[in-house]
Order: sequence, then structure tokens, then C-alpha cells
Amino acid sequence: MGSTSTPCLWITFCLHLCCLMNTGKAQNAKEVILLDSKAQQTELEWISSPPGGWEEISGLDENYTPIRTYQVCQVMEPNQNNWLRTSWIEKGDAQRIFVELKFTLRDCNSLPGVVGTCKETFNLYYQETDSEVGRNIRENQYVKIDTIAADESFTQGDLGERKMKLNTEVRIIGPLSRRGFYLAFQDVGACIALVSVNVYYKKCWSIIENLATFPDTVTGSEFSSLVEVEGMCVGDAEEEADNAPKMHCSAEGEWLVPIGKCICKAGFHQKGDACEPCGRGFYKSSSQDLQCSRCPAHSYNDREGLWRCDCEDGYYRAHSDPPSVACTRPPSAPQNLVYNINQTTVSLEWSPPADMGGRNDVTYRIMCRRCSWEPEECVPCGGNVGYSPQQAELVDTYVNVVDLLAHANYTFEVEAVNGVSDLSRTQRLFAAVSVATSQAGQ
Repeated sequence: MGSTSTPCLWITFCLHLCCLMNTGKAQNAKEVILLDSKAQQTELEWISSPPGGWEEISGLDENYTPIRTYQVCQVMEPNQNNWLRTSWIEKGDAQRIFVELKFTLRDCNSLPGVVGTCKETFNLYYQETDSEVGRNIRENQYVKIDTIAADESFTQGDLGERKMKLNTEVRIIGPLSRRGFYLAFQDVGACIALVSVNVYYKKCWSIIENLATFPDTVTGSEFSSLVEVEGMCVGDAEEEADNAPKMHCSAEGEWLVPIGKCICKAGFHQKGDACEPCGRGFYKSSSQDLQCSRCPAHSYNDREGLWRCDCEDGYYRAHSDPPSVACTRPPSAPQNLVYNINQTTVSLEWSPPADMGGRNDVTYRIMCRRCSWEPEECVPCGGNVGYSPQQAELVDTYVNVVDLLAHANYTFEVEAVNGVSDLSRTQRLFAAVSVATSQAGQ
């Protein structure tokens, strides 16, 4: 229409001005784009109804890159009803959709002869579908989202001064239940340039927190939604007892309220967001330990990621010894063994070994043998012989052996033992003495 050509020229000029002056919006890393009209340099080919309403035109962005936009300026005649529908938008996993509109709008008071016919708003609609539905726009199948008004409108003076008045409005739709949807824009008599349409949803990107990985998670359908997500421990980590890792994805795509954690397994320690093996010469016996420790005395390891160190040759670790204690060895023989005979009773006394093997659990045990005169053959004394206080696990360094036979030869061995003596494969070390009960004493 000839009567609308001048406003359209004005709005086209403003569109180029806005795009050249706009530095663009840095895309939030939590947003997944479903539609970005600025990113498409070929024709958008959205559906416009009726013909002669919305018009697709070319513009330039801040980098002088061509972009496709739509404008309408049917302000001279009343009862306008111009519709523009986007291409079908597949929603993916989204439940709550954000629609960001950037547009310019002409101030009706700056246009002569349009009183009563010029408007300064337009309407935003959507339609949910499972697939594309053809090119016809059936208005009664669309749900109104909102009436969109400009915070700032431009005038003829703004064009002369090259002032940019670009409006940005964001609306939210959802929850959505179908596979996709259309957006539609209804013009009722405004002078509008739809500079860009950006449709996106928010998600919490995958993250590692407290040694647990949390996957990409789509936000909930409501503004106050908190989606609880269970974490999975990173490699060589395990859940802390009764404290499984969880986080909550907010409607804004932010991880909130961490609960629980993972901890590095035995043999591994935390470094950043990962568990690394303990190095050679180090160990970590439990997941409850924070750091690796150097191998204790008389132990070693020549591999990484071990929960304990191996003992050196000749050294051992008792079954009850934790990995944090040094490896030890059996004690040497008792020293200074002496005896005293009183008829059929022999009293033995001795001094502790010179080498306790690195342990403090040394006890003593007595071995009694009765020997023949010729040739010398010895056999265990048997159960007829008594020991006071006892034969084995002696703490004190003396014992009385009673109920021996008169006029007999005996050999007594006194062995010092500790917690690793039974693990040793080396020859027993003991002190020995031979006596004859026919003797009166020494």
C-alpha cells in the first residue's frame, strides 16, 4: 500500500541502525538454543498471513554479517490482524521454554494521520504439536503467551540522531508435553521490526563436585523447581558411608544444595577433581584417610596405588597390625639362662633378648625334653611335668618345672616369641640348658 511505504522505510533504516550499534548478548553457558533467527543467513521463510503483512528483510549485525528479520507497519488502516509463524521447533528434553525477542517499535505520536489505527503492542502465541502441521495458520489453535509492549519506541527525531532504541523482552512457556511447537506473532496495527527471535531452554551443565560427576540436567517445569540428581563417583572413588552425593538443578540452570560426597579409595588420594594413585614408596590404607603416607620402617612398595606396603625380607606384619606400623621380626634368643635344682624341681631364670624384633609383645615358652644316658636320645617330657606359672605365653623371665623324674637327664629350651614369630621361616632362636635331677644344684 502506498500509504504505508514511508513508515516501512523508516523502520528498515532503524533496523540497520540497531543491528550496527548492538554488540549482541553473550549466550549464557546454561542455555540450549532451539531457534536463533540471527544465526540463519539464508531466508527464514516463516509463514506470513495475510500476504502484505509481515515482510522478511535483510539486515546487518554488529559484525556486518547479514541477518534475516521481519517487519510490519500497517498503521494507516484499522482492524489489522497480521500473523507471522516460525518454523516448527523441536523442544528436545525441554519442559520450560524461554523466548527472547529483540525488536524496535515506532512511536504512534510521531506518525501523522494514524490516530486510532496505530498500535504500540503486538501479541505472542504458541501452538504445541508432535510434528509440522502445514502452512495454514488456524488462529483458534494458538495459545496466547502475552501482549508485548516496547519499553522504548523511536521517533523521526531518533532516526535523524541515529539513536538506537532496541527492546528486549523474554517470556516463558511451559510445561510442554508435545514433541515441538510453533511461535506466532500477531500484529494489530503497530510499526514493528522483529530484529531477532531466540528460543532456548536451560540446563545445568555436567559438573564434578565432591569427587562426583553430575550429568547435564534439564531444569524443571516450574520457576521454583529443584531437580534432585544423584552423582556418580569419579574413577577410583567411592561413596562416603551413608552419605551419597546429590545436588539440585535450579530452574535457572544452576547447581545448588550439594549433599554427600565421594572419597578416594584406599591406595588413591584426591588431586583436584580426580583420584590419583599413591606413588611408589607411599600407601593409603583406607578411603577415610585424606593423604598417602610414606611406607613405615622396614617396608616398601615398587608399584603405584597400593593400600599397604610390603615387608622387607626377614620382617613381617602380624595379622592384627595395621598397615601404618613398621614391619617387625622375631626376637633374638633370651640371654643369661641359669637354673637351680631342688630334688625333682628345676627353676629357670633368664634375661630378655638383646633384640626384641621391634615389638613390645614378647613372651616366652619352655620346651622340656628327657634324654637317655647312652646314646643320647631326647623325647618330649609329656603331660606328667608341670610348669609354674605356665609353659607358654610367659611374661616374666622365670619358671619352675616340677614333677620331674629323679636321676634323669633333661634339656630345657627357652624361646622368646612375639607377634610375628609364627610367620617367620627362619630357624628358631632359643637358649638351652641340660641338667640331671641327681645333682644337688649349681
